[in-house]
Amino acid sequence: MTSSDVGGPDNEQSAEAKVPGFGEQAALTDEGYVAPPQPRAVGTVEVAADRYLGWAEFGHPDGDPVLWFHGTPGARTQIPPSVDEVALQYGFRIITVERPGTGRSSDHKYHRVVDFAADIEVLADELGLERFAVVGLSGGGPYTLAVAYAMPERVVCATLLGGLGPVRGPDAVLSYTRVLRFMAPPLEVLRSPIGTLLNGVVRIAAPFADAAYGAYATVLGLADRDTLREPEFRAMFLRDLLEAGELRAVAHDLALFSRHWGFNLDEVNVPVVCWQGLADHIVPPSHGHHQASRLPQGELRVRPGAGHFAGFNQAIDVLDRLREVWAENTEAPLGSRHRP
Repeated sequence: MTSSDVGGPDNEQSAEAKVPGFGEQAALTDEGYVAPPQPRAVGTVEVAADRYLGWAEFGHPDGDPVLWFHGTPGARTQIPPSVDEVALQYGFRIITVERPGTGRSSDHKYHRVVDFAADIEVLADELGLERFAVVGLSGGGPYTLAVAYAMPERVVCATLLGGLGPVRGPDAVLSYTRVLRFMAPPLEVLRSPIGTLLNGVVRIAAPFADAAYGAYATVLGLADRDTLREPEFRAMFLRDLLEAGELRAVAHDLALFSRHWGFNLDEVNVPVVCWQGLADHIVPPSHGHHQASRLPQGELRVRPGAGHFAGFNQAIDVLDRLREVWAENTEAPLGSRHRP
């Protein structure tokens, strides 16, 4: 069962009205106010009894569908600021999906990353999607590959934007992230307490969010500093985190990343484009190189000198390549069977 609020901005309060601490400087330029991207529609899909996934829609209303999975942390409006303009240009209907415990999605504990794919199959059916592409930023990368692995007949292409790689098994990336596998037992036990703690921290920190974001961009932004200082990016990022309401998905992600994902990279039989900033200090370049080399149809696209948001902030390049791969792997744009 699907429910939705069509109209985007007309149905959602502005960030300033809902969120304390969303400072004017986060969305002001010399030319005036910069609003973050507004979804055309938001809604939920019931994927199991009394359990829902939240979603939001951007871009071309009748375009070829792309399911977009947020990072860790993130929610349904963690989307490139230029997404509407670029998606309209390339003919894509972008549907962001919130993982359990974030935003409109019910809290739920998957056993492994691959379990997410079954819920996405239900969501795709409910939204009338025959075939679609999947895109994941950072912590959304493992879930992107899980959907591609589980539904190769429906996923046209997968795209990783600084996607996190495995920490266990033969696919484990040589990176500091391997420490997660030693933390698996406590991360599982502490899933619920960590989720509760994060929600409390966000509520307390909301009035200071703008200042905290500015400090992070200045001190720790490193190769992403210019991107983080862009008013459009700042407005999007703050609005997304502060309006999410719940961020329990962060705790679930950490627990799941510490385990085997439930599939191996050489079992993902669809084209996968891996975008990687070579100065990424959050998900180091080894993740992009390693995953692209082990995926049967992996393709590595690097950005020298760029950081974690290299692909995310270059929506034109990402969707342009996606359109090329779509054309190579389908006879004609398929779009949707029907509109919900």
